[in-house]
Amino acid sequence: MRRFKIWASATFVVAAVAVGVWAYWNFDLRWRPKTVTHDQAEIARLLEQSGWVSPGLRGKTLYMVSFRSCPDCIRFTREQFPALQAAGVDTRVIMVARRDQNGLAHSTPEERSTVAQLWLTRDWKLLKSWEAVPPQAWKAPGLPLADGDMARTAVVEAGRGLVDRLRPLMKANGVKFAYPALVWWNDKGEMRACACESPSSYRYVREELGVK
Repeated sequence: MRRFKIWASATFVVAAVAVGVWAYWNFDLRWRPKTVTHDQAEIARLLEQSGWVSPGLRGKTLYMVSFRSCPDCIRFTREQFPALQAAGVDTRVIMVARRDQNGLAHSTPEERSTVAQLWLTRDWKLLKSWEAVPPQAWKAPGLPLADGDMARTAVVEAGRGLVDRLRPLMKANGVKFAYPALVWWNDKGEMRACACESPSSYRYVREELGVK
């Protein structure tokens, strides 16, 4: 009986430690950003040369790769952008129109037209107007159609190509690409990144970008 009690106690301790380790990973560690140590120059070049739009602030830089109907992107924009911008962070949004997949459409003609216009003009006011309307209600008023226009279609494809190139680069740095994909630099000058789908990651982004 004494041996059984010792065995049971040891089993309980091991189980408790395992649960604690899992909880630490699940509620904290998994949401922390990663330091980009491979291909930093290539990632920076891809982001800088993309069709990002921003309010033109002069503080730290945060890139966000997004698509218009992405619920996690909408939440991050709504909940975090005001404080980030108040702290001088230049929130550079890179909108893309996702490819169709398995016969299912993942973008609309209006979305493709707006993405092309944003990449060509970097018009922050246009982005804010788009965000002010429910995605399904947006009619892209006054914007040239991308469909049927070879040049604008090529711009839309450039956005998709950006995601294709970022995906393996992020993976090599321990980041599974997802939306919103965020990249920034901390006070040490390190490139940092996360697929910040969960609000659990937000506090790390704020802290590293100087938002209290």
